[in-house]
This record gives sequence, structure tokens and C-alpha cells, in this order.
Amino acid sequence: MNLTISIKNKIQEYIGEKIVSAAPVGGGCISDSQIVKCESGASYFLKVNESSAGFFLCEANGLNELKKANAVRVPEVILADKTFILLEHIKSAKPAKNFFEEFGEKFASLHKYTADQFGFLENNFIGSTPQINLPLSSDWKSFYWENRILYQINLCSENGYGEKELLNKISQLEKKLDEILSDSENIPSLLHGDLWSGNFITDENGNACIIDPAVYYGNREADLAMTKLFGGFAPEFYKSYNSEFPLPDGYSYRENFYKLYHLLNHLNLFGRGYYPQVISAINYYL
Repeated sequence: MNLTISIKNKIQEYIGEKIVSAAPVGGGCISDSQIVKCESGASYFLKVNESSAGFFLCEANGLNELKKANAVRVPEVILADKTFILLEHIKSAKPAKNFFEEFGEKFASLHKYTADQFGFLENNFIGSTPQINLPLSSDWKSFYWENRILYQINLCSENGYGEKELLNKISQLEKKLDEILSDSENIPSLLHGDLWSGNFITDENGNACIIDPAVYYGNREADLAMTKLFGGFAPEFYKSYNSEFPLPDGYSYRENFYKLYHLLNHLNLFGRGYYPQVISAINYYL
């Protein structure tokens, strides 16, 4: 059992019974994941990272926020600490019939849950990168540009990717913001923030359950753009979503603009291999 005494004791004290086993499971690249079993037979999903910068507390707050919408299932948060998070253990089954149709409809329902301003109650993380959500804003264009694009560009400069080409193109892109977002909504929807195929699972009934969020209130098109970054979901997902909550005109034109945030983040996290995709996304508008 690969648990520190400190973490083991905290969990046992909270759940009121002894842990009898902890088996590692594959998955994320940031934390160690384990299935923890207790004397009663109950099991939990545990993620541990002793060098965490506090992202487990943010993850817990994000999951609890998503739960408020009562739209797509999320794992119950049992206990969160600076170095670990203990979650409901969801045993996956084969995807149900019409899985993506139902997932798309539920995801649209999630986006119908709104707030008064863009951002979130705290800054959190996109992967292991800080994600800036404060101060809250009533203007989507300025929020997204300053807290998403420019923040990542500054990280690029710090990480050695701030080439003159990139900085010049970002400057040109900024001049086109009004044109790009002219038909965009200014409604703060509840977003997962980092939804791709690796951040949803099936539950015991074969229905969608979303995990590992980077929650904030933003333009819903940003969430949908992320789903398409690595090949996209089944067409039924998008058709069902649009039937439940039709997208405004010009969404497909704005898609690369929202992909840009995640491409910049991947450049900062994983290196220069993402640089051509960043430039391509910007060039789409120049």
C-alpha cells in the first residue's frame, strides 16, 4: 500500500474505518491515482501529489460547482487536502445506447447554469498551469484576452517560446478582437474548462461523468472548442447540444480563437512541438 502515514491517517479519521488496500491505477500525468479499499468493502478513488500547489482544493471546489447545475454527473468529493483528494469511486460500464446524444444534451444543460460575471470565486488550474479567474468581469472579451491569452503569452516568454513572430502575431490578433467576437454572447455560463476525451468517463449505468475540471464561468463556446482540440467527440454530441441549446451564428469562425488558449497552454506545458499549431490558430484570423 503506497500511502504516507499522514494521508492514510487523515482519510481513516474522516471516513471512520481502516484502509486495507490501495492499488495504483493509470490515468493522469500530474498525480498518482489509487483505488482505496476499506474494511467495510467500500472503495474510493484517491489522487495524491505531495508537491501539489493546492490544485486538489481547487479541483474539489470545481467539482462541487459543477454539481450545482444538476446536469452532468461528477464524482462526489469525499475529502480534499493540499496533497490529495478522495473521491467517490465510479465503476465504469460500457457506454449506454445514445451515449453521445445524451451527453450533448446534458452538457448543454450545464451551460444553461449561469452567473452574473465571468470568472470564478478563486484562481485555479488548467492542467498544472495556474488559471486566472479573478477579478470577476462583466466583459467577456477583456476577461478572455487578459486572463487567458495574454497570461499564456507571458508564460511563453518566461519559458523561452516568446519569439518575435509569436509576439507580433498576437499584437495583430488583438486588433481584430472586436471583429472576431462581434456576434458572440456575453453570458457567463458554467464551464468544465478542460473537457476532452480524457476528462470524461462512463458511470456504472454507461452514462457520462465529467472529471478533472478547470471550472469558471465563461462563454460556452470556449468549452465546446476544447472538446474538438484532439479530434472531437461523436457528431451526435454536437447535434444534440445544438438542438438543446442552439449556438449563435459565427461559432465555427470563433472556434480557433478559443482553441488558442489550450494550444498556448500545451506549448507551455509540453514544449515547442505545439508552436506550429499556435501560429496556425492565430493565422486563421490574420
